[in-house]
Amino acid sequence: MARNTGPRFKVARHLGENVYGHPKALKRGVKGHRKLSEYGLQLLEKQKLKEYYGILEKQMTRYVEKATRSQGNTGDLLVQALECRLDNLVYRLGFASTLRQARQMVVHGHILLNGKKADRPSIEVKPGNVITLKETSQRVDLYRDTFLSHTLNVPYLEKDMDGFSGALTRQPLREEIPISVKDSLIIEFY
Repeated sequence: MARNTGPRFKVARHLGENVYGHPKALKRGVKGHRKLSEYGLQLLEKQKLKEYYGILEKQMTRYVEKATRSQGNTGDLLVQALECRLDNLVYRLGFASTLRQARQMVVHGHILLNGKKADRPSIEVKPGNVITLKETSQRVDLYRDTFLSHTLNVPYLEKDMDGFSGALTRQPLREEIPISVKDSLIIEFY
């Protein structure tokens, strides 16, 4: 599947926010924007959400359509669906230091979902599902050290340090998700 491989820090400066979680992303300063139109604000928020989760336009459109068809606040449902992707939860649990590394770990088969190999980053993880680092991958220093040194900072995930695993305990609430985007502008854009 396609993914964005362009210059990350340049994009972060353009968006005016560290969407990659990298300490050096905004080192050179934020690029100033002239006054944006309503459409420009909506587009900027949509681009910000896409970069937070590392998805492209076609996938984003599918997520928006699914959220629109569901009952409830469309913006909240959209962000919740993106937050429950397998690659994102691998990143949030601390198996990887970046979202790109988490995606690569999933694609290369280092992650098990409920004891079965999962190699699709976009798999929707349901509450109660257990994400585990594969037995042979637990011996890799990089993965082990990253997992053990990471502190969990979201309440909807549970981490088992001894078993190199974590679980989604419940659906995340919108205010618990550590991203700053205006959902309503994104929905208006679509």
